[in-house]
Amino acid sequence: MFLENYCRITDDKISFTRQQASDFAKQIADDFNPLHNIDAKRFCVPGDLLFALILERAGLHQEMSFTFSGMVTDATTLNIPTEITTTASIIDDKAKEYLNMSVAGNSTKNNQAIESLTRAYVEFSGQTFPHILVELMKENQVMINPARPMIMYESMSIQLEQLDFQEITLSLSSTTLVQDGKRGNACLAFDLVSQGKVIGHGKKFMLLSGLREYCQETIDNIVTEYNQTKARYMAEKQRSA
Repeated sequence: MFLENYCRITDDKISFTRQQASDFAKQIADDFNPLHNIDAKRFCVPGDLLFALILERAGLHQEMSFTFSGMVTDATTLNIPTEITTTASIIDDKAKEYLNMSVAGNSTKNNQAIESLTRAYVEFSGQTFPHILVELMKENQVMINPARPMIMYESMSIQLEQLDFQEITLSLSSTTLVQDGKRGNACLAFDLVSQGKVIGHGKKFMLLSGLREYCQETIDNIVTEYNQTKARYMAEKQRSA
């Protein structure tokens, strides 16, 4: 279980410290979204960590879709199923839902396949900002609010033609952004590739809020600050190693 350092499991219930969730975001996903900083006011556990835990516990299905419905914090204790037949929900002890999912087709609990897909998806997901979204915002001449840059993970889906792979990578295939007033829905479509052959496809949907007219100078400042935050973290990590 390569996720054991990023969660706490007690009697089949899963919870997270801020440090664990933040370490996963930065060390595994290369994700420096300020929402995952341990001192963030609106701190939340990365959606990719929930995705990874579901695959590790319940297995990989040929078709899977996930919709996020609530923000998991360090005060949340979750019940994550170990088997999924058609649909399931991630809930806390008060039956509040944080994620629902549906599956279809064949399934596997092959550790190597699951870890390969998990790491490939999480690595791809970590490149969303600034690499993919900045270019998408530029194309559509809109940008997020620099004072409160909110980008939320909304849903994702994957479809695989086969499950008998050992190594897999993700490749971006297309991007779209649909604007509705100050909100925008971004769709990142990708191919799943094994041994040079496309064996599946997927889509990740993200919600962007506080949209306004695009300004290159402002975007450059946001990206610079993001990269500086990442550089400081890496330097501190290297010093403490």
